[in-house]
Amino acid sequence: MEPNMEMEGEPAPGPSKVPEVALGFWLIKVLATTLGETGGDAVSMSLNLGYLVSTAIFLALFIAAIAAQIGAKKFHPVIYWIAIIASTTVGTTLADFADRSLGIGYPGGSALLLALLAASLSAWHRTLGSVDVSSVAEPRSEIFYWVTIMFSQTLGTALGDWSADSLGLGYAGAAAVFGGLLLLAALAYWRTKISRTALFWAAFILTRPLGAVVGDFLDKPHAQGGLALSRFLATAVLLAAIIGCIFILPHRAARKAH
Repeated sequence: MEPNMEMEGEPAPGPSKVPEVALGFWLIKVLATTLGETGGDAVSMSLNLGYLVSTAIFLALFIAAIAAQIGAKKFHPVIYWIAIIASTTVGTTLADFADRSLGIGYPGGSALLLALLAASLSAWHRTLGSVDVSSVAEPRSEIFYWVTIMFSQTLGTALGDWSADSLGLGYAGAAAVFGGLLLLAALAYWRTKISRTALFWAAFILTRPLGAVVGDFLDKPHAQGGLALSRFLATAVLLAAIIGCIFILPHRAARKAH
C-alpha cells in the first residue's frame, strides 16, 4: 500500500527520510518483525540475560541507530532498516518485561501500549499537522516517527503473545487472524476512500504481531506448538533474507502526495 495520502499541514522541508511504501517495504517489515521476536528471545532467554538487561542493550542500539538516521542528509535504506530492526528487538524485550516481569499481563500491557501509541500519534499531529510518512524529513518529525514506531512494535509483541497464548489461538491461528486483518487493510486501500494515513499505520502495527507469532512458531518447543528451531539460526537466516532484500529490491524515499 503506497501512502498517497492527503497532506494535513505545512509541507516538510526537503525530501522524505523514510522509504516509499510499496510491496518490498512490507516484505522487509514482516521479516524484520519476525527477526525482532527471534533475536529478542535469543538474547533475553537463550543467553539468559533477562528482559530488563536485554531491553537496555537493544534500547541503546535503537538510540544509536536513530541518531544515525536523523544525522543522515537523505534516505539510506541500510540505516533505515537497521533502525527498524533495532526497534522491533527492543519492542520484543520491552513488551515481555512489561507483561511478565512487571506482572501486568498481556491485556494490561496491550492497553498501556495502545494508549502510549495513541498519545504519540496525537502529539505528532498536534505539533506538526500531519502523521503522513512522506512528511518525515526533519528532526522533529523523525523523532515523532521513531517514537511512534517503537510503541507500535512493542504493542504488536504484546498483542501477538496475548492472542497466541492467553486467547488460545496458537501460533497458526494467531498468524491467520493478523494476516487476515492485513488483507482487509489492503482491500480497504484499493476499494475504499479510508484515509491512506490511517490504513498505513493500521497495517504497520499489524505486521508486528504477525511477525511475533511467526517468530514464536519458529523457535518455541514442539510441546508449545513451535518448530523448536535454534533462535540464533532463525535470526541469522532472517537477517540474511533482509540483507538480500535491501540490496536486491529497489528503494526510494517516500514522495509527497499532490
